[in-house]
Amino acid sequence: MSNSTTIHNDGNTLFPIVLSIVAAAATGVLWAYANPIQLVPGVIQWRIFAFLPPLVGILLGRKSGFICGYLGTIIWSLLAGTFIPAHSLLIDGIMVGLTGLIPGILFDPKTTTFNRATLIKIAATCLIVGLLMVAAVSASLAYLGIFPFWWAVMYLGLSDIVPMLIGTPLLVVPALKILKGAHPSGFTRF
Repeated sequence: MSNSTTIHNDGNTLFPIVLSIVAAAATGVLWAYANPIQLVPGVIQWRIFAFLPPLVGILLGRKSGFICGYLGTIIWSLLAGTFIPAHSLLIDGIMVGLTGLIPGILFDPKTTTFNRATLIKIAATCLIVGLLMVAAVSASLAYLGIFPFWWAVMYLGLSDIVPMLIGTPLLVVPALKILKGAHPSGFTRF
């Protein structure tokens, strides 16, 4: 299972920026409206699309992954009616942005062969970054008096880490092939 796809560095720089903003909007809308399982009705849903920020980070670059996670969180919180300025703009937005940024730093399609070992490393990265994000967001929610810390850790962990852990390594190779087919002249990761 050795899949290698090259993304050129001398291509279009606007493409990943625009695509990351579109992905952020899609992320926010999908998180707000396409979550089939309510873990805590009206508050925490099983966000089956939580894999989007790390996937965008790997495919389009670390800044694109951060934009997808950060703006996706803001859009989601506004649409879902859960926007809390200090929490959403600072803790939640930044920490979810990091779930896109860190995989984008560690896995560059230009230099990475996406074999089984790499996909396991992607899953491990999503787990570690997800745990850090969940801990910070849970601490913020506990500080604001919204949820007890360990209660938030449990439900946010189910909500976000499981889809990132499964979805990102499962979809990175097919998404990379689609992206290369859609933009064969290449683009600069952002």
